[in-house]
Amino acid sequence: MRIAQIAPLHEAVPPKFYGGTERVVSYLTEALVEAGHDVTLFASGDSQTSAKLEAFWPQALRLDPTIRDTMAPHMLLLEEVRRRADEFDVLHFHIDYYPFSLFSRQPVPFLTTMHGRLDLPELQPIFSTFNEAPVVSISDNQRQPLPQANWLATVYHGLPENLLKPIPNVEPGYLAFLGRISPEKRVDRAIRIAGAAGMKIKIAAKIDNADRAYYEEQIKPLFALPHVEYIGEINEQQKTEFLGNAHALLFPIDWPEPFGLVMIEAMACGTPVIAFNRGSVPEVIENGVSGFVVEDELSAIAAVKRLDTLPRAKVRQAFETRFSSKVMAARYVQTYEELLRAKRRTVLREVNAG
Repeated sequence: MRIAQIAPLHEAVPPKFYGGTERVVSYLTEALVEAGHDVTLFASGDSQTSAKLEAFWPQALRLDPTIRDTMAPHMLLLEEVRRRADEFDVLHFHIDYYPFSLFSRQPVPFLTTMHGRLDLPELQPIFSTFNEAPVVSISDNQRQPLPQANWLATVYHGLPENLLKPIPNVEPGYLAFLGRISPEKRVDRAIRIAGAAGMKIKIAAKIDNADRAYYEEQIKPLFALPHVEYIGEINEQQKTEFLGNAHALLFPIDWPEPFGLVMIEAMACGTPVIAFNRGSVPEVIENGVSGFVVEDELSAIAAVKRLDTLPRAKVRQAFETRFSSKVMAARYVQTYEELLRAKRRTVLREVNAG
């Protein structure tokens, strides 16, 4: 199948720093190529891929200080893909609702994976107006605010199986928090849970400029507590050691998380997850298998005491079964084929099979 993957231009694919969407696009693209598909990736020029790279912009926009209007390059990207649409069997966008108007008016099948939160009032008229634009959710919970949307499928994120691995014979000695320091991620809860459970906590997290005041006023004083160690932002190569040596990952979110990539990163390391029952959490975490889904801090503290009942090999097995990039790619291919049939387009694999 000839597939175009259209990524945001804010970060490289994969991103050099923080960037969940671009990482998922990278994992999906590589898995599709490995499965034998003809994949073209439209992305920034500093991207790395085994697919055909259409370097639409020289470098990631976030790293280009001369760019003040980040929408302008994306408008040009959309027009370039439209001009070349006939080269592909399917167009797969990862840039929110931007393609809806333009690509609903051309014949090549397209779909868009919605990577962000959808519980925003201003999105209602968009999805009511373009209620035939094909979209994919990354969890069933993500769909709830927009029942009028044309949902094709839910496809969970996946990681390459060899990207993160368990550490043999590990003796975990701390709880881990990985992600961003922001009000909705609730690192303050994680610190309280660890303290009440009598454990150390290591925090590997970035601080966005938008959250700097929140950090200075509410979080920085907590980092002085004796059981807290703040590491800062870490890269991909550091995650195996950080997560693999942790007794558990704490995920005490306070918002409708669309997916939560860090949860499956921990699972890939064999590390169980203690997560609050918000958003996608009960879909990702099998309670009592890959972690514990809890309602409040008291139940999270109790869950820490029960972590020894979760064999780390079974946590890893749950990752391999449900959240590898091969599983993700196969689910997307199935979705592409369903879309092609609905549009009465030829499915190449079926033609080859006679």
